[in-house]
Amino acid sequence: MSLTIVEHPLTRHYLSVLRDRHTSTEAFRETTRRLAYTLLMEATADMSLQETPIETPLEPTTGFRLDQEIVAVAVLRAGLGLLDAVLDLLPEVKVGYAGVQRDEETAEPQEYYTKFPSLTDTKVLILEPMLATGGSLSWAVDKVKEREARDITALCVVTAPQGVERMQRDHPDVRIVAASLDRDLNDSFFIQPGLGDMGDRLFGTL
Repeated sequence: MSLTIVEHPLTRHYLSVLRDRHTSTEAFRETTRRLAYTLLMEATADMSLQETPIETPLEPTTGFRLDQEIVAVAVLRAGLGLLDAVLDLLPEVKVGYAGVQRDEETAEPQEYYTKFPSLTDTKVLILEPMLATGGSLSWAVDKVKEREARDITALCVVTAPQGVERMQRDHPDVRIVAASLDRDLNDSFFIQPGLGDMGDRLFGTL
């Protein structure tokens, strides 16, 4: 499994804004979008390109176009916070949804909804901001692999060692691009230092 921590100064700046408990819901939502741009640039850096002839206002030249269909899969509900940035940079992307809630006692995922476009021969970007125990992300990867997804990258905001280890064990072929590898999990399975509950802070349901 490949874990890439994006060290760009903008990534670190935006992550610090998200960590701050005093950041308002409006600012938290917009900063999540900005941070997602930096993660997406890294997550798509290995995509193949196809040469194509184009004409500038001055002369013909060679241009490049993405040579692979992309599907973004938002893990509900926090994954929606990353989706707008993906749609901004990749307007032709198709979107799937993976609805899962965490059992508060076991921290294991409980499925309540899935809806995917065709995933065959696509690059799949799974949007799961919080990689805590790894249960939700591992479950989401299971679901897309059942539909023949093979090229899979997960975009996360913060990760915990326990979640990274779970993904290494369950899905060593999946690449993870994240803004931070945090210290650990507390007794309630929240990432430390983390940034709190991503979904609650995105949607103002504190």
